[in-house]
Amino acid sequence: MASFTAEVKDELSRVEGRCPTCERAQLSALLRVCGTLSFKGTGRYALRITTETGAVARTIIKLVHDIFDLNTSLTIRRSVLHKTRNYLIELAEQDGLEEALTELGILVPGQGLAAGIPRALLQKRCCREAFVRGAFMAGGFIADPRGDFHLELAVTGEDFANELAVLVGSLGVHARLNRRRGAYAIYLKSFDDIVTLLVAMGAARYAHTIEGVRAIKSVKNDVNRRVNAELANQNRAGDAADVQRALIDDAERLVGLAALPRAVREFCELRRANPELSLADLGQELTPPASKSAMYHRLLRLQSIVDEARAASDAGK
Repeated sequence: MASFTAEVKDELSRVEGRCPTCERAQLSALLRVCGTLSFKGTGRYALRITTETGAVARTIIKLVHDIFDLNTSLTIRRSVLHKTRNYLIELAEQDGLEEALTELGILVPGQGLAAGIPRALLQKRCCREAFVRGAFMAGGFIADPRGDFHLELAVTGEDFANELAVLVGSLGVHARLNRRRGAYAIYLKSFDDIVTLLVAMGAARYAHTIEGVRAIKSVKNDVNRRVNAELANQNRAGDAADVQRALIDDAERLVGLAALPRAVREFCELRRANPELSLADLGQELTPPASKSAMYHRLLRLQSIVDEARAASDAGK
């Protein structure tokens, strides 16, 4: 069964750019984030790209062939331990590779790997969205929204990470950047931010799925809040009833229940018989029923009687 991340990347692999530069921007990010560049001498380079997602491998090969007509080789390796596939795409040293890498803003002739993002390719919003889409396909992870939901994008290179974080933020989301084990992670935790970014990248279907999960979570959270509130009310009612029963015991010891006014005595008998009920519910046991306010006044009268009896007892000592 494919992971949620793989499913989102599969949807993104089917998104087409809205202008000719979009494909170059997407390919630039794909190669920059999950590729390794090798220098083989003056003007001679080779590139190795690894990914665990078949849709990403297919997208890279298609774009390389369609845009630059370069030769690629694909090796599919399977991990015995994790039972997962790993795709290795190699662009061997060949005519046109250096020019392609330079055009994609990955290579600076005579200087090596470019430090930041290729601004020349990112003049339009659609191209910026395509670049972020490629970066996510290459190094992104999104947790299943039914659990602890978050999205992150792992990259290397401080300048590239900082500029990419700003680029992601320009799409209308709040992105944070953390250094992690020698690499960098751009991450989002807000449902709204993640949905906004998915829509911007082109994963509208999964954005809709996440909205549905959020609605279900909201209903469950509301039910849990109501249940917790009810339990808290029951606990408070139970604590109050314990205090009231202790007061009734004092009244019986100091005065005697038979000596109490009829309404107060009726309250004492009901409370002892129904320790779990709130004052409001206790009043409903009377015929005719009494309001919560009326029951509270009976309780106050009982407290006053007990206080007077205690004061008289203390004075006689």
